[in-house]
Amino acid sequence: MGIEQKLGSMGIVTARLEDVINWSRTNAMWPMLFGLACCAIEMMSSQAANYDMSRFGMELMRASPRQSDLMIVAGRVSRKMAPVLRRLYDQMPEPKWVIAMGDCASCGGVFNNYAIVQGVDEVVPVDVYVAGCPPRPEALIHGILTLHEKVRGEHLKDYA
Repeated sequence: MGIEQKLGSMGIVTARLEDVINWSRTNAMWPMLFGLACCAIEMMSSQAANYDMSRFGMELMRASPRQSDLMIVAGRVSRKMAPVLRRLYDQMPEPKWVIAMGDCASCGGVFNNYAIVQGVDEVVPVDVYVAGCPPRPEALIHGILTLHEKVRGEHLKDYA
């Protein structure tokens, strides 16, 4: 007995185009590998078998900005690294999203000096902030799920 017999006469499925596109965007996000400090270890461990981010459609971290649509900034950003971060962000295709992972990426952390950017939102627009020093992989996964909720509520006219 195949699925055709179980469906009966249900041959049409209706959905809004926005909902289908946003569903596909959330289930196929490709994060870019951009670890700068100790938060990068926690970001890498969220890809390991214990947490397995592949269940959210994030099979592997991309090394190229042209193949990714999610930038996870993990760690402190120095003034010298800020132009590189912006260039990589500009090379990402639209639509693109940014997660600031950790206190250093969110607000500079304990590094209150001239060499560290006091929040990555000075360089690129941030969609979700993940707090912690360093945040656990569970916190990063919660931040990704929060971003998924945000993406599901987006409208196509915002990109036109």
